[in-house]
Amino acid sequence: MITNSDVLIRPVELSDVETLMELGSVTFKEAFGTVNTPENMQKYLNSNFNQKVLTAEVKNPESMFFFAQQSEQVIGYLKVNLGNAQTESMPDNTMEIERIYVLAKYYGKGIAKLLFEQAISVANQNNITTVWLGVWEENPRAIKFYKKNGFVEFDKHNFILGDDVQTDILMKLALK
Repeated sequence: MITNSDVLIRPVELSDVETLMELGSVTFKEAFGTVNTPENMQKYLNSNFNQKVLTAEVKNPESMFFFAQQSEQVIGYLKVNLGNAQTESMPDNTMEIERIYVLAKYYGKGIAKLLFEQAISVANQNNITTVWLGVWEENPRAIKFYKKNGFVEFDKHNFILGDDVQTDILMKLALK
């Protein structure tokens, strides 16, 4: 586990699914709610942040979730995928960072960096040689963060938000 002053990074347990549902919905809306229609946002949240979907994802042995927690408040989270849990077919020894989200009031406080460091720690523990992710082409803040941390663009794929087809830039980081 990674700690930084009063922030703890801890694994998400099955008993945390309700908190994950709420945090996932809130952070996604904060990040993208103003640049998407309310209808598309609600469709996406309903299909991706419900109890059934998140319970299955937390139970999947090839996916891992971590919370960033300050005192008793959960302020951000990370989801990484190995093997067949990855959202794209990738070579062996790769790992996907599917989600790093932080509550807006904690932007710029180093929480995303702590979650990113946790992802790299998981990658190293699993002898991963390449970490990859998809980031919306209209999210310059995240693109800058990943480039600053050594990621380079290598492809693109579609991301469906409600009935809106968006483009994600695929980025990768070679670890070994």
